[in-house]
Amino acid sequence: MTNRTKESRTSGIPAERRTAFLELMLLSRECDRRSGIVLRQGEAWFHISSAGHEALAALCELLAPEDLIFPHYRDRTLMLARGMDPEAQARDLMAKAASHSAGRNMSAHFSHRAGNVFSVASPTGSQCLPAVGAAWAAKLRGKPGAVVCSIGDASARQGEFFEALAFAVERALPVLFLVSDNGYGISTPTAAMSPHALGLLPGHRTRTVDGADPDAVHAAAATALGELREGGGPVVLWCRLDRLDSHTSSDDHRVYRTAEDIAAMRDPVDLFARRLLDEGAVDEDWLERTRSRLARETEEIYDRVAAEPAADPKAIGEHLFAPAGDGRRAAVTRPCGGTMVAAVNRALATGLELHPELVLFGEDIEDPKGGVFGFTKGLGEAAGDRMTNAPLAEATIVGAAVGLAAAGMRPVVELQFVDFAGPAWNQIAAQLTTLRWRTASAWTCPVVLYAPWGGYLPGGGIWHSQSNESLFTHLPGLRVVVPSTPEDTEAAFLDSFTADDPTLVLLPKHLMRRRREPAGRSWPAGGARTLRTGADVTVVTWGNGTELALEAADVLAAEGVGAEVVDLRWLVPLDRETVAASLRRTGRLVVVQEDNRTSSFGAGLVTELLSRDEEFYALLAPPRLVTREDVHVPFHPDLERAVLPAVDDVVAAVRSVLL
Repeated sequence: MTNRTKESRTSGIPAERRTAFLELMLLSRECDRRSGIVLRQGEAWFHISSAGHEALAALCELLAPEDLIFPHYRDRTLMLARGMDPEAQARDLMAKAASHSAGRNMSAHFSHRAGNVFSVASPTGSQCLPAVGAAWAAKLRGKPGAVVCSIGDASARQGEFFEALAFAVERALPVLFLVSDNGYGISTPTAAMSPHALGLLPGHRTRTVDGADPDAVHAAAATALGELREGGGPVVLWCRLDRLDSHTSSDDHRVYRTAEDIAAMRDPVDLFARRLLDEGAVDEDWLERTRSRLARETEEIYDRVAAEPAADPKAIGEHLFAPAGDGRRAAVTRPCGGTMVAAVNRALATGLELHPELVLFGEDIEDPKGGVFGFTKGLGEAAGDRMTNAPLAEATIVGAAVGLAAAGMRPVVELQFVDFAGPAWNQIAAQLTTLRWRTASAWTCPVVLYAPWGGYLPGGGIWHSQSNESLFTHLPGLRVVVPSTPEDTEAAFLDSFTADDPTLVLLPKHLMRRRREPAGRSWPAGGARTLRTGADVTVVTWGNGTELALEAADVLAAEGVGAEVVDLRWLVPLDRETVAASLRRTGRLVVVQEDNRTSSFGAGLVTELLSRDEEFYALLAPPRLVTREDVHVPFHPDLERAVLPAVDDVVAAVRSVLL
């Protein structure tokens, strides 16, 4: 036996596993080959090859079943090692009904719940923050474990990669960042622009690895995982390898790579096969038999899957939300009065007491400050390590919450103002709101996100006065509520703590500190609420608009006009029937909002209510939308008042539909 053989068996893949691992690599390569054939046959539409990345799966030899993987789209071999077999991968390629996503996610966007493999989303690097959130969940629970976050070298330039690395270092989280450096971001060479090349990665946490050598990957991963499990914090394995095929089936790397460059690439399957031949672990006859058998078996699997049915288009709306009755509870609170701020605080205290898995996370929320609005003030002693300040990084707040939720926790996270949701938008739109749907409910994301919202609080200006609810109601899979009373606020939070879907609670700043007497009676958490009855016109609103609508109703009552005021409360799910029933009774509709007109929720609501004959033919006059015109909210109080809807605007709109 050669010295090289002895070294590989002591510092690489163990002797008893070497032949099996070579077979796994051969199987992965055959799946890539067969996928290309199926694509050319017209049974698939898109393919991403993993050829050249097979050696990275060696780290799976070291993972425990409870460890989590947040994969990269070239991790086919890793997926095979975690139990996502060729049949499942063929269904994924051909988007079959029985695939993990029921045909909804792109091919090579892996997910395997049984193997603790999180679902891939297309925005590159978006898996990093959920990965550290899942690692944080393991640490909070005191459970040993590791999280692998796999990413390409070009994607490592994404800001979320750096946010995730910073968060993992800050909290000493057991995250292994597995970076596949194949030298290209599609057609762009990365040798001079990757964070590793630029010297931006912490040297004591970064290991450069020959990513084409399974033994080198195994040895480096063994050391790194050992450090992680002992509490040493994250490690970056920077794995240099070659992408043997074009970026995707829609690309041709011969356009931007020379023939000499392509010919010089290293094939990890051939390299490891030659090593095992030299060791005497296998012979040429074994290789030929194994390749032939895998080709035959893989062809049979892919042919069988090709005959399976595609998903039923009629079922495409399923899995946007939990099935009725599974998520939303009829949370009812006693009439409490006081302020909405106190109601939030009381609800959070109740949540901490009733739900051991609930975690509070946000900027400045720890005592003594308790958040910039005081929502969490005084909760620190009861919460312990379940309430913690976030860095000034909204993407980290929401992305970590996605990972916490996926790992079974109940994250409740605060954004200081909804205006600052922009940095978190990638996580909200790509991860939070799509996870259940794109995995057919295999993964769920019950995050509670709350934020101060709206204007009518002088001095807010452009970035502290937005009422941009339409941005969020546009995202399928997200529940959106805008409470306007302490009772509604507490009920919305308590409901969201037991819901199985993500919830956004928008808290009107203008109303938050207004002290109220207790309501006359309790109300269910869900649906719209009629604040005032009337027979002449239906006024529909939410949030700060409730104050305008009620004051306008008082003015109109003096004129003998009965305005029925309906507070939607929940924008998603919309209680259409309560509004439609009122419209059918009155025959007139005025919608009041503070958001700007174009593409707004109010505009969409008018369209929705007129889309059915029963409501359309009940109209006695064209509906009206009271709204801010398409202009930003300015800083000076006089200018703010000039652009935001006022009581007089509501009164004028009602009078116009009565003519």
